[in-house]
Amino acid sequence: MIQLLVDFRDYVLVFLAVITAIVFVHEMGHFLVARACGVRVETFSIGFGPELFGRTSRTGTRWRVSLLPFGGYVRMFGDLDGPGDATDKLAAMTPEERAVAFRGKKLAQRAAIVAAGPAANFIFGIVLLAAIYVAYGQPVITPVVGEVQAGSAAEAAGLKAGDKVLVANGEKIDTFQDLQLVVRMTVGEPVLLQIERDGQTRAVSVQPHMEEVSDALGNKQRVPLLGILASQNASTVVHHTLFSAVGAAIPGTWQMTKSMLQGVGQILSGRRGSDQLSGPIGIARQIGQASHLGLTGVLIFAVYISINLGLVNLFPIPLLDGGHLLFYGVEAILGRPLGQRVQEYGFRVGLFLVLALMVLATGNDLGIWKLIRGVVS
Repeated sequence: MIQLLVDFRDYVLVFLAVITAIVFVHEMGHFLVARACGVRVETFSIGFGPELFGRTSRTGTRWRVSLLPFGGYVRMFGDLDGPGDATDKLAAMTPEERAVAFRGKKLAQRAAIVAAGPAANFIFGIVLLAAIYVAYGQPVITPVVGEVQAGSAAEAAGLKAGDKVLVANGEKIDTFQDLQLVVRMTVGEPVLLQIERDGQTRAVSVQPHMEEVSDALGNKQRVPLLGILASQNASTVVHHTLFSAVGAAIPGTWQMTKSMLQGVGQILSGRRGSDQLSGPIGIARQIGQASHLGLTGVLIFAVYISINLGLVNLFPIPLLDGGHLLFYGVEAILGRPLGQRVQEYGFRVGLFLVLALMVLATGNDLGIWKLIRGVVS
């Protein structure tokens, strides 16, 4: 019973707390910029479906928590349901109503309101990562080889203890973590290194070995490895001030964003399997596992999820913020909104893509696709 309660806390309550915080930040970005642009916000909801509880503010906004916790929304006055019905309904409004309607605002204002949600997630990720650096410090490992494992890819390439890695696949390497990230993002191709040995710089090509390992959360996966360990004296913890922490967090979030984009590109090109996509169940499992590492593990995972949410919402898929921004970009070029039929078909395609992605990710979480491949192979 005690273990059941612990699992409920780690895998349900912590998951709901993290997701609620990240969704709240995203929707608050939309809300604040909408209010700054003079738009009347009718509803601010955490979750979808029937309302569990809420209250109405003096400005008329209904703040509510809804039954299904996987997301949220901000409903603005004049943000009409049908993509092509804006002109007629906007014309039917009084001047006072048009002044506070979303569709009554200039194109740049509407684009700013839509972009504010993902932007808030990136800012939240930077702030949270900076707070971690201030509270706990930033672990930094110098990219110096301490040990070359026997039979490894590094041994075959001629790497030696004491070699300092300067560049990997064109990326400047400042820490051992930078090198690990570059290697993890390879998909079978060799890693081109520039190393410093005895004061001289030389180029080395290393073909990583694919091996099954367990990460800090206990998940087993096949990953590319060079077969080197960092020097025992290479690890330090950098203690930051508030300003230096922000300066370190910005490139840290950029590295996460770049890795996510690279991973998506590899999945779309077929170089990386789609079985690495996770849905709500997989995210809940990973957050629960991260909670076993303590508060720091949960906070770092929250940074990752916040950046992930901001990035995914910028994809140019109708229904997502990026899809709306795509339509606004076309509107800016044409000088008028896209036609009703084009927008309707666009939103149908977007709905299909989002649902298909959810099915794919949930199937990965439950192991359905792996089971099917095992049956048919």
